[in-house]
Amino acid sequence: MKRRDFLIGAGLFGLSSASFGPTSQGQTARPPSPWAQKLVAAAEGQIGETTIYDPAYVGLSFPNGDIPRERGVCTDVIIRAYRDAFGFDLQLEVNKDMKAHFRDYPKIWGLKRPDRNIDHRRVPNLQTYFKRQGASLPISDQSADYVPGDLVSQMLPGNLPHIAIVTHHKSPDGKRPMLVHNIGAGTRLEDRLFDFKITGRYRFRPEAA
Repeated sequence: MKRRDFLIGAGLFGLSSASFGPTSQGQTARPPSPWAQKLVAAAEGQIGETTIYDPAYVGLSFPNGDIPRERGVCTDVIIRAYRDAFGFDLQLEVNKDMKAHFRDYPKIWGLKRPDRNIDHRRVPNLQTYFKRQGASLPISDQSADYVPGDLVSQMLPGNLPHIAIVTHHKSPDGKRPMLVHNIGAGTRLEDRLFDFKITGRYRFRPEAA
């Protein structure tokens, strides 16, 4: 198996619907809290900047390692948003937690020890990290339960894990909050909350970690 195939946490080309600009809908949910506003703004700032979906395994610098910002996967949207908004480095923090609690993390990839180049870029690892930080919330089928700044993990067809950030922008019909994510065509703002099975919901505030 090629190393790039190890990268679980992404989307599928062809799954992306038409995108909308951050303010094009004219409808917003209740105003986000200050920390969520920073996170959402940092995620939306990647729209038009990250335009390529690229799941390749890449050796990264450490800490604060990143691939070129014009490319990435769904997890890179989350990683960059937390770095840009709060200076919080998920590469460093996930690596630190995995070194201390490796047995608690998924063994899907057959690793014997942490790999700081890729661990934080895998959805199941982020799910485990956020859960270990006490950020896990109940999954709901009610759109009102999803507030700006929430992280939503989903399972795409083909058993591909995915993750996105909930925003304060409403869907065209006003019934759902829209997501910022990279599901196959770069970072976009889209109405995809209930398009796929939701596998997790997290509200992670770095200052509360």
